[in-house]
Amino acid sequence: MKRRERTRQLIELGGLIAKAGLIELTEDDRAVLFGMLAEAAARLRGGDRDQAMLLWRRRGRRAFEETNAESI
Repeated sequence: MKRRERTRQLIELGGLIAKAGLIELTEDDRAVLFGMLAEAAARLRGGDRDQAMLLWRRRGRRAFEETNAESI
């Protein structure tokens, strides 16, 4: 059961990368995608973690709302 849950989580996370348009914007360059994620992880390890989380959460919620409004 845990394996199935993990697989679902990974598929959903990949879906977020696609939904954000990053695959097309990076021309499916996996090194660029990984570099972006590594940079975000480094920022989250730094002193401005809370500020970054707040900013990204707001942007993410706004993007979800825009995506949902477009599909109506």
